[in-house]
Order: sequence, then structure tokens, then C-alpha cells
Amino acid sequence: MNNKTVIANYFRWIARYGMALLSVFIFFFSLCSGARIYGGGIQGALLNSHNALPWLMLFLYLLLAWEWELVGGTIIIIIGLSLFYFFNLQGQRFFLEAFIFNLLIILLGMFFLVSWYLRTHSRELFK
Repeated sequence: MNNKTVIANYFRWIARYGMALLSVFIFFFSLCSGARIYGGGIQGALLNSHNALPWLMLFLYLLLAWEWELVGGTIIIIIGLSLFYFFNLQGQRFFLEAFIFNLLIILLGMFFLVSWYLRTHSRELFK
């Protein structure tokens, strides 16, 4: 195993497990954070599940990137960039947490692309 493959493996595992942790965390956060509006408990979480569905889609895109790094990583980056528009991070609505969250999604998507690039172009880079 050459040095390029080892580096690609590091990027791959950081991207996979980092995105898994992030998407599971934000899914459960969005599921539980609005549950108190519907009375709390399991019933409130089930009634609030429509707010957590977009974050479940992020997890599904992770599964896509797990198999096809180029396609999934590109989609994850596009989602991260579109979240800047969705969260409207400008002026008085700027929240540092949301900004960092968006950057983290984009960074992990880039890690998928870097891993793909290192695997497919390893012979050309180390001649």
C-alpha cells in the first residue's frame, strides 16, 4: 500500500464517520427540539418528525457518498452551500453555530472528493 492510499483512507474515514456523527446528531436534535411544542415525549417527537426529514436525507446522501465518493461528495457540498441560503446567514440573522455547521458539511463533502481524487489519480501524482 503506497503513501497515497493511506492518505486517501484517512480522508475517507474522517469524511464517512464525521458525516455519520454529524447527520445523526442533527437528526435527533431536530426531532427532539420541536417535540415539546406537540406535548413532548415520544408522541411529540413523532408529530415533529417532519422537521427531521431533511436531516434524514443528509444521512441518505452519506450512504450514497459511502459507495460513490465523487457523486455523494458533490451532492453533500451542494447541500452545504444551499444551507447558507436556507439559514439566511447575513445581517442580524447570523448565527455562528449555523455557519460552522454549514462549513463542516462542506468540509466533509470535500474530504469525500479528496479521497476519490487520491484513489483515482494516485499513479499520475507519484511518478
